[in-house]
Amino acid sequence: MTIKNLLYFAIASSILVACGNGEKRQDSKQNTTVKEDSVYPHELLKTYEDHPFFFYNVENLFDTIDDPETIDEAFLPESEKEWTGERFEDKLEKLAEVLTHPSENNPLFIGLAEIENRFVVLDLVKKGRLAQSNYRVVHSDAPDVRGIDVAFVYDNERFKIQYNEAIDLSIPNEPDYKTRDILYVKGLLKDSVDLHVFVNHWSSRRGGAEESEYKRINAAKALVYKTDSIRNTDAEARIIIMGDFNDYPTNKSIREVLGADIASNASNFVNLTLPMHEEGIGSYNYRGDWGMLDQFIVSPSLVAPEKGLHIQESKAYLVDDDKFMYFNKKGEKSPSRTYGGPNYYGGYSDHLAIYGYLKMNQ
Repeated sequence: MTIKNLLYFAIASSILVACGNGEKRQDSKQNTTVKEDSVYPHELLKTYEDHPFFFYNVENLFDTIDDPETIDEAFLPESEKEWTGERFEDKLEKLAEVLTHPSENNPLFIGLAEIENRFVVLDLVKKGRLAQSNYRVVHSDAPDVRGIDVAFVYDNERFKIQYNEAIDLSIPNEPDYKTRDILYVKGLLKDSVDLHVFVNHWSSRRGGAEESEYKRINAAKALVYKTDSIRNTDAEARIIIMGDFNDYPTNKSIREVLGADIASNASNFVNLTLPMHEEGIGSYNYRGDWGMLDQFIVSPSLVAPEKGLHIQESKAYLVDDDKFMYFNKKGEKSPSRTYGGPNYYGGYSDHLAIYGYLKMNQ
């Protein structure tokens, strides 16, 4: 082989390695802190009004590639679940349908839970009407043993990232305890209006709600510590806390530790989803009972101010159209899920998406 041919061979080999799954996985473990120059001056960003913001637990959005560093074997083509590329693509289409259902305008930003890595999110934003927007992804690999993380997706023409951080929730005397981080994002909206967003997926109730409660209280304390540090600099900081908390709005971690309640009773934050929970409306159905595990919790500065940025109507909403529901033989409905154990149902998610709108009072 000539020197010229050897050179061609070396270049071609390097290209193949760079495109392979191994390199893709390696990239997913790198620090994803955003340090980008704004494409647009902040005052020239496109409007955020009438563009909903979302939180959605998407129920195990895994790719079909085995990650040797996590326990993801249940979601592989050869597993009992038979998680194939076709099923993955179908789920992406369905999730995109949910996220574009409430409005003719695409989402401003989206908090996601139960995603395996940033690449499944990048695949998601290429589906359906989402592909029309210029979305970017903030994600950090968390220590969760199953490899499920949270992520933040944002329209880069309407929201500019200034800073992001993964907040560790480890417990010092429990070295084997590994769970999802809280993802913190600070960014700018049109006319340099700043906004702080926290994406959460707190520890599950596995082993019992009371027995596992201390883990969720630990997460709430970490959140209070971080939000207090923000408010020490800006007492009127605009903060949105979103997530699947695996606790209800009336549980200790939310109401007492985080201090989230209805506006008239709130000691620290306003829970926009508490009124729905008290009416028996929920985002998740556990053995026939609806409850609001998925919540929007915001700073009082975002609720009914005379001037400035606020949550439109101080309300959160559910994507609860019947097309996203499963009806049993008794006519009782629950979220149309993708799996029940190893059984494939081909639905959307076992959680409903929640959304709201931001608005400016001049």
